Amino acid sequence: MYGFKKETNLNYEKAISHVKTELQKEGFGVLTEIDVKATLKKKLDIDSDKYIILGACNPEFAYQALQAEADIGLLLPCNVIVYEKDNKTIISIIKPSVAMHMVENEALEKIAGEVEKRLGRVISQC
Repeated sequence: MYGFKKETNLNYEKAISHVKTELQKEGFGVLTEIDVKATLKKKLDIDSDKYIILGACNPEFAYQALQAEADIGLLLPCNVIVYEKDNKTIISIIKPSVAMHMVENEALEKIAGEVEKRLGRVISQC
């Protein structure tokens, strides 16, 4: 798997709020929010399930990663998704070790490992 994934008993809106709180506890901010449902409705007039992509960033680790590899910005920020499927709310978070593995840079592997530990704690609290 390329991400952590968890079904939660929280409703969609509460799950988003809870994920943001847990990210903040681990030093992450949310830089972007993409409401996929609203975008699909606006651009294609398609009704879909609730789905949001949160672009989470820990400034300290982002800086370290950029120092190790300037083009790593192509893989930043860390995506977190919250969506509804079959009346259930799902939270999923990218595993940085998987994303960074293709870069083949030892310094990035160490950074990704630490970021992954923190994101693992986030999903465990959701």
